Amino acid sequence: MYRAMVVPTSPVFSPSKSKIQSVFCKSEASSFCTSPRVYGPQSSATTTIATPRSPSSSSSLSSPKSPPLALSIQKQQPLPGFDSVLKKKRPMKLEIPAVVSATLGFAAETPRGEEEVQVEGKGYSVYCKRGRRGLMEDRYSVAVDHDGDSKQAFFGVFDGHGGPKAAEFVVKNLEKNIKNEVSNKCREEIEVAIRDAYLTTDMEFLKQGVGGGTCCVTALIQRGDLVVSNAGDCRAVMSRGGVAEVLTSDHQPSREDEKDRIEALGGYVDCCHGIWRIQGSLAVSRAIGDQSLKRWVIAEPETRLLRIQPDCEFLILASDGLWNKVSNQEAVDLVRPSCAGVDRPDLFSACKKLVELSSWRGSFDDISVMIIQLDHFA
Repeated sequence: MYRAMVVPTSPVFSPSKSKIQSVFCKSEASSFCTSPRVYGPQSSATTTIATPRSPSSSSSLSSPKSPPLALSIQKQQPLPGFDSVLKKKRPMKLEIPAVVSATLGFAAETPRGEEEVQVEGKGYSVYCKRGRRGLMEDRYSVAVDHDGDSKQAFFGVFDGHGGPKAAEFVVKNLEKNIKNEVSNKCREEIEVAIRDAYLTTDMEFLKQGVGGGTCCVTALIQRGDLVVSNAGDCRAVMSRGGVAEVLTSDHQPSREDEKDRIEALGGYVDCCHGIWRIQGSLAVSRAIGDQSLKRWVIAEPETRLLRIQPDCEFLILASDGLWNKVSNQEAVDLVRPSCAGVDRPDLFSACKKLVELSSWRGSFDDISVMIIQLDHFA
């Protein structure tokens, strides 16, 4: 038969006067990282950051009033001095920290443990969700009402690797550099101006002496033109009458022209566990940063310029956390009912649906999605 014997001297099973902090709560002293920034009128966008609740609001795993735990030991004969058997009691209920939402301005700071970032503005929305690999490294940038013109805007999604420092630097500097380069340039000179802005931002970041890098995809809207550029595997997909039109090409070592370029410069590309990498390290062939691989990982973007036509419905900018699990046409098909041909487009819900679909399909990466209503800026 079984009897329950209390072990009062065991440090493991003895009740303590001090409460045990819940393993689900983060310390209030945890460090903070700079969030993505939204530039433009504060009233035109709302940023919502979801963070875990503080330890003080969480119930502890044990309390002074809780009975001592029991150790079950098999004995053939009853032990002397124990006249009764302790009854089993239901374990104490664990309180899972709830998500707390805070409405912040366009210079919001988000904590290291952030779960999601939500932004809704006029003509665009952003939704970012932290992956399962630790610190959020994705960032985004929005600058609307360029020079007081509501039809001019800049948008960007940046997928950092090796830490968030490169993505944070690009958020603060790339839009400014592009604006400086394209000012007073004619339409035929825009592609060169964008390239120079990317390269300038790369050189400025390398001077910081900070590790890591970031993939980029940007969209500049001005004078009825859409200028889309990318370096890395962030992607831009446009809906043209419901048909997905890919405006960028992923820069990966497996791409034949990228592989040839790398090998011509003395580098090598190999495949490990199904993933192609440069020098056995990085899985993208273009990015801003990456000092140790700079000889092969260039920051020069590929750019496409097109006129915004009536059938150009919306533009999706997203990190590879989305595109690794969701196809281009799937993304357009999911977004279109909420954004095209409706009186009140719901861009944010569409962003969130895309992120949730990728996450449901097993994405472990950070996922950032931005949707831009093109007719709002045409």
